[in-house]
Amino acid sequence: MKPGRVGGVRERMDEAMQDSRSVDTAAPYPRELVRTITLKDGFSARIRPIRPDDEPRLVDLYERLSRHTAYQRFFTVLRRLPPDWYHFFANVDYVRRLALVAERETVAGVQLIGVGRYEPGEEPDTVEVAFVVEDGWQGRGLGGILLDAVLGAAEARGIHRFSAYVQADNHRMLRLLSTRTRVEGRKTEEGVTGLRFRRVPADATPR
Repeated sequence: MKPGRVGGVRERMDEAMQDSRSVDTAAPYPRELVRTITLKDGFSARIRPIRPDDEPRLVDLYERLSRHTAYQRFFTVLRRLPPDWYHFFANVDYVRRLALVAERETVAGVQLIGVGRYEPGEEPDTVEVAFVVEDGWQGRGLGGILLDAVLGAAEARGIHRFSAYVQADNHRMLRLLSTRTRVEGRKTEEGVTGLRFRRVPADATPR
């Protein structure tokens, strides 16, 4: 979703939510996308498609993010996201819209530590991807794993063209996209870099 001022972000979210209502039913839950991963430091986590009952876990994840990380993901700083945003994020059709979560078990229950997703893009046959990883789990390879998983799931659904909007000073994300995808277009305006890219097979990307 192309960023802008807070009001603009809200307007675009309203448009995206309205568009999503045109899809009546979701595809069956894609259990084939569930897998256990091992991060660079040896910690294990599980990646799986998001479910409607993840809505409170998304709230918990957002409230644990630093203001900096929240701003880099949503291009606005809100102490709390509107409740209907969480509902929108947690309810996907697994085809036009898909989100994968990374989770870990804690003594208090399952906790989300990252989310990667794609949504319909501004251009035909293109989807826009976005990711967020909790601050304490950044730098462990989780972002790259989520990126590969989301792009792979999209390709399995016949989607091969991708876009993303990244804060121009978010060097970690820009480096990740530059090294793990084939960038076909790049433009920076008002501190935001827009990229168009295609997936590079996972076995051809650096670990």
